[in-house]
Amino acid sequence: VRLVESGGGLVQPGGSLRLSCAASGFTFRNHAMSWIRRAPGKGLEWVSLINNVGNSTRYADSVKGRFTSSRDNTKNTLYLQMNSLKPEDTAWYYCAKYMTATVAGGQESRYDTWGQGTQVTVPS
Repeated sequence: VRLVESGGGLVQPGGSLRLSCAASGFTFRNHAMSWIRRAPGKGLEWVSLINNVGNSTRYADSVKGRFTSSRDNTKNTLYLQMNSLKPEDTAWYYCAKYMTATVAGGQESRYDTWGQGTQVTVPS
């Protein structure tokens, strides 16, 4: 299993970024995926989850209405569109894989693999 994130960078408050996660080594279309993040000095925070076919998503309250997760199963790629970025969004962002196609509410932390991450910085 390999997950490779890209698209991070430095962006001013209110700006946008689109993160990508290229997946390989498993049947991508069979697995739910998430984005998680780690802010400086803090623990991992779940950000968003998308089911295997991409028709169901849910988000942490901290990003709801600003971030949108999507996937292209023909390209084995997961995306995170981030709009209206805030300094508190500064973090390393990781994509994470689940063992199942869907994930029940409250089970968002039960991913089994994640990538090396991409850094997002939003200065204050």
